[in-house]
Amino acid sequence: MTGPQWGGWITGPTALGPEQFAAAGYDYVGIDIQHGYLDDADAAVLLRRLTHVPIRALVRVPSVDPAPIGRVLDAGADGIIVAMVDSPDQAAAAVAATRYPPHGYRSFGPLRPDLGSDPAALAARAAVFVMIETAAGLAAVEQICAVDGLTGIYTGPADLALSLGFGIPDALRAPEMLDAIDHIGATATAAGLVAGIHAGTGPAGRALAARGYTMLTLAAESQALRHGAADILAQARTTIETKEPQ
Repeated sequence: MTGPQWGGWITGPTALGPEQFAAAGYDYVGIDIQHGYLDDADAAVLLRRLTHVPIRALVRVPSVDPAPIGRVLDAGADGIIVAMVDSPDQAAAAVAATRYPPHGYRSFGPLRPDLGSDPAALAARAAVFVMIETAAGLAAVEQICAVDGLTGIYTGPADLALSLGFGIPDALRAPEMLDAIDHIGATATAAGLVAGIHAGTGPAGRALAARGYTMLTLAAESQALRHGAADILAQARTTIETKEPQ
């Protein structure tokens, strides 16, 4: 991966968001079945509709439960982001859920012909990111990064802030939080893993890229729509207010 990879976030069952993120030049979307209005079946439908959209699609899952992980991968997800990983054992379980026996416990059952039927190729295409977003995960980050088969570490600043005793507004500005975020990113990079993070805004993404992160989620589709709608409305109102009298 060369240069920062910029991502959008999908929380509702619509293909329009990923299509617009792709058209705008984003590199990936995260489909959220942890906090979004989606389950793994919804994600599967969405992934089928994205077959010909030129953007990578990752799915955030709430745990290392192999059933939903297998289903979204069988439906064509390019990888998974596993929330709330606190230990190397959990990270290893996340990897094993994407691998077939004897290397894991994923059940064979690709849902799309274009994915092929070679178990090794199917396992190899599944990127595996685990989220560091708790005090326990932070304490174990070196051991987590040493787990074989991980693609990257994905930092969740909001939950990490709460776990460390900070408020959400301090997630990306408290010195202790920035130290923790820097430590996670540097540890991932030193281990040869992708350092990803949920930035939430363009300015935050730019700042975190300068701190060494290379995979940065900037906005959810609802957030992008809200900002775009506000900008268009402001432009219209400005045009009316500044129009010269006839």
